[in-house]
Amino acid sequence: MTKSLDKLQSLLPLGYLYLIILGIIKESLHYYQLDINILKYSSLMDVLISPIADLTSRPVILVAVLILVALSLLFQFLLSKNSHSKWVQKLVGQKPSDQALTKEEIKNLISQTFFGFFIAGLSSFFFSQGISDGMDLVKKIQNNELTYDHRISFDSDKSEEVHLFDNNSSYYFYLSKGSKNIKIAPVGSIKSVELINNHKVNNSK
Repeated sequence: MTKSLDKLQSLLPLGYLYLIILGIIKESLHYYQLDINILKYSSLMDVLISPIADLTSRPVILVAVLILVALSLLFQFLLSKNSHSKWVQKLVGQKPSDQALTKEEIKNLISQTFFGFFIAGLSSFFFSQGISDGMDLVKKIQNNELTYDHRISFDSDKSEEVHLFDNNSSYYFYLSKGSKNIKIAPVGSIKSVELINNHKVNNSK
């Protein structure tokens, strides 16, 4: 038990680093379609919290990741329980002519195999999300299908109804009503951001 906890603790920093890299690539794929180099507008803090922001931005993302983890653990448990079976040994790449592996060695191979599957699955999920989100936003801009549900007030007392599609610790990214040009405004130039046309609040009884 102690060895397992020590191993988990040693993997946590690597796991978080992996999530950071995934987040950077996902955001880059998203903003590339908008002709924006997002790294120029991101601080170190934005990069460090990007994994948490990605996982909590939409419930479906967090649920999908948890399901992927649960399925990986379940399959690993089932294969480990049936490690003596020929089909399991074949799955981990052991040939009949090879020297028989111990149960512990087979379990280690199963863990390595499903770790690879998990990494590949999570990477595919993040990359496809970055691409699809970017394509969806571009399509909405081209077809004038955006909803302008925020009002930004600036220090100059000017205000605009906008489609606010993202923000970080330093910048807001938005489109003004009636324009297809993406605007990037420093946080310091904005006095307030008002959510208008809030359907959840306005439709409540």
